[in-house]
Amino acid sequence: MAAVRNFVVTAVNAEPRTIGLLTQITRFVLVGGLSALVDYGTYQGFLALGIWVHGAKAMSFVLGTTTAYLLNRRWTFNNASGGTGSVAKFALLYTVTFFVNIGMNAWMLGVLGDFRGHVTVAWIIAQGVATAINFVILRTVVFKAPV
Repeated sequence: MAAVRNFVVTAVNAEPRTIGLLTQITRFVLVGGLSALVDYGTYQGFLALGIWVHGAKAMSFVLGTTTAYLLNRRWTFNNASGGTGSVAKFALLYTVTFFVNIGMNAWMLGVLGDFRGHVTVAWIIAQGVATAINFVILRTVVFKAPV
């Protein structure tokens, strides 16, 4: 039992180790997949409840983004604090990607027309664009991971 306690104490008190780019990308994709399930699942749930499509997308984005931020901060970027101003940087990033995501979704709904699955295709495209922006900015600005 002492060995387990020592391991836990050492793990908690240890300096965060540097995580390489490939590991970060892999973790980011895994966290993104889970967060996308949260986003898409709640989006579909809100639509099934008859909530306005753009309101449903906005609320599901917030839920998916919150999931992504918490898991990425803790696991993908190795419990990074982001230093001074990280909360403001995070808020600015997710405000921008919120509007990019909602705007891209709305634009794609208009471009794609009405066919079976158009809501899902629009969601996937909007999610992909926002995800790419998030990774780059989280890694280089918010959590300042070493290059």
